[in-house]
Amino acid sequence: MTTPPTRPPLLRDLDAPQYADLFLVAAVSSVLAIRFGLFVSGYPQIGGARLHIAHMLWGGLLMLAALVLLLGFLGRRPRRLAAFVGGVGFGTFIDEVGKFVTRDNDYFYRPAVALIYVAFVLVYLATRTLHRRPATREELLANALQEAEQAVIRDLDRRERDRALLWLERAGMELPLARALAPLLRDAPLVPVRPPGLAARAHRWLLARYERHAAHPRFATAVTAFFVGQLILKLAHVLALTAARTALRTPFDVGLWPLGADRYRTAEWLQLASSLLSAALVLRGVVAIRVSRYQGLRWFQRSILASVFLTQVFMFYREQWGALVVLGFNLVVLTGLNFALGHERARPERSEPREAGERRRRSPG
Repeated sequence: MTTPPTRPPLLRDLDAPQYADLFLVAAVSSVLAIRFGLFVSGYPQIGGARLHIAHMLWGGLLMLAALVLLLGFLGRRPRRLAAFVGGVGFGTFIDEVGKFVTRDNDYFYRPAVALIYVAFVLVYLATRTLHRRPATREELLANALQEAEQAVIRDLDRRERDRALLWLERAGMELPLARALAPLLRDAPLVPVRPPGLAARAHRWLLARYERHAAHPRFATAVTAFFVGQLILKLAHVLALTAARTALRTPFDVGLWPLGADRYRTAEWLQLASSLLSAALVLRGVVAIRVSRYQGLRWFQRSILASVFLTQVFMFYREQWGALVVLGFNLVVLTGLNFALGHERARPERSEPREAGERRRRSPG
């Protein structure tokens, strides 16, 4: 008696990180748009004198619409649209979190913005954690089958087909389903590859500029000076705020837990601690970049991630929307670091230790 084959665990969509990014961008944009719109319009109340239709309800309806799209339609386009609609719905929903964590339904509850930010960070970390491990054979095969769906709806281009064939090769062409699917994909009708858009042209332009500046002998020194400089400014800002809060206290009144009307002392001390962690990572990067540019940039990236995932939480608690400027700056720097690291990863000879490069240049022949 043969035993039935075991069912594999839940299979991941290899395009899910792109959908998750679109979801988060839509969610963050909706929160910012709602807060700005309410501020400009004077916080109107929809529903008259006796009723108030909270915009959380519209967020729920949008998330329901995203589920209908996912459950009712096939193809990449409905999934992309569902990620956008669901992100707008989630942002509209989470914007009113202050009403549901306070007894008096306070929309303006000061920590609400920090709670919203933590929710977005947790969603980002969860989606990235799910896709850290390599794809299994079943996942590669299932995702190749999804690309075959694009051929049925006449939306398969050459790049998508080549990616599906690569997944089949990685899964193993000895699998019967892979052997049967590969010829179908090779013979499938293709739509023309769309011409490079604005993002692709901008990427090529930035890559050319990075190549030119990275070849300069003082490139590593300039990068180090930038991160050390912004770190000094950050620490000076946090220390100034902390000193201003503690100037009127006795030397013994330095505990972390807030007392009396000073409710934000905890956030300030935790912000200082997370800033010191970021400082330690920057100093580690200063040491590492003298040996390997790639490793140095990786440590600088970790320092920015520490600021985004830790320091920003306490900044939003204390300063609310004033922290948006710092977050925007950190995200721009993080984008630049990710761009540089992707290029350095593709060029392993760039990240070799300088000593090894010197020895190779000095060797005869």
